[in-house]
Amino acid sequence: MSPAQVNHPLPAGFRLEQYRIERQIASGGFSIVYLAYDAAEMPVAIKEFLPYSLALRVADSPEPVIDDIYRATFNEGLRCFFEEGRTLALLDHPNVVRVFNFFRANGTAYLVMAYERGRTLREHIKRHSGPVTESFLRRMFVHLLNGLREVHSHKLLHLDIKPANIFLRSNGMPVLLDFGATRQIIGRDQPQPQAIHTPGFAASEQYDGRTDLGPWTDIYGVGASIYFCLAGASPQAADLRARKDDLIPAARRWKGQYSADLLQTIDLCMRLDLLERPQSVFSLQRKLSHPQDELPNPAGLMSSLRYKLGALLPK
Repeated sequence: MSPAQVNHPLPAGFRLEQYRIERQIASGGFSIVYLAYDAAEMPVAIKEFLPYSLALRVADSPEPVIDDIYRATFNEGLRCFFEEGRTLALLDHPNVVRVFNFFRANGTAYLVMAYERGRTLREHIKRHSGPVTESFLRRMFVHLLNGLREVHSHKLLHLDIKPANIFLRSNGMPVLLDFGATRQIIGRDQPQPQAIHTPGFAASEQYDGRTDLGPWTDIYGVGASIYFCLAGASPQAADLRARKDDLIPAARRWKGQYSADLLQTIDLCMRLDLLERPQSVFSLQRKLSHPQDELPNPAGLMSSLRYKLGALLPK
């Protein structure tokens, strides 16, 4: 089959266990997402595992056709997708997409998720007139990191953090969407190179099938997402930076427009050397929650203490 072929979505009205498909709402190289309704007529989002480079659904059959040469890779991806669903179903956090159910059908697998109303961070930035405020960025990403900490505590990585996968509810609260761990597994075994990374947001260690992935990998995506919010465009891809780094550091590009602390934090997250990045979400969250620029000056604090305590402290 040709990698350029696009799979047919399941038709409106199609039944998946107790769910009724309403329409397709998103699609990509590895999955199709539908708006559906459950038995109580409540809306849900259903994600179908269907990598178009491995499996092809023709219009008249719900079960995709898979060539023998792709069968092993498809089955491994399917296993990872299902296990990812099993893990996500254990998470119940306001900043992580809620998975209600997961099951196999039609020769593939499905995740049933909460249907969120709002728009992605990417859409928000593209529609926003003028620069975003630092307070918005800090508040929004601190909440997002709460969710990412929960993900990492379950030994799961996101591996595709980017503005298009950060959903903003109508109240402004962010939700992490569309985990990329399964795509990472598939990409290692693909017979042909596939776009398993999102250029500009994937860390250097996500290329060439490297195995040194960890929290620092997701932290690169967080830094790149904040960079996008300031630039309105994706930063230079990490693999290109490794050959010739043309990325203008945030501390230089937006000097004087945002605090030095925020800009330096972005650059730290986007270091090509994974050992130079924050190694945990908690450490990054502290930087965003407690900007050093706003901490009391030690010399000023001592002067204040001297003033208040008088002779109790030497002058």
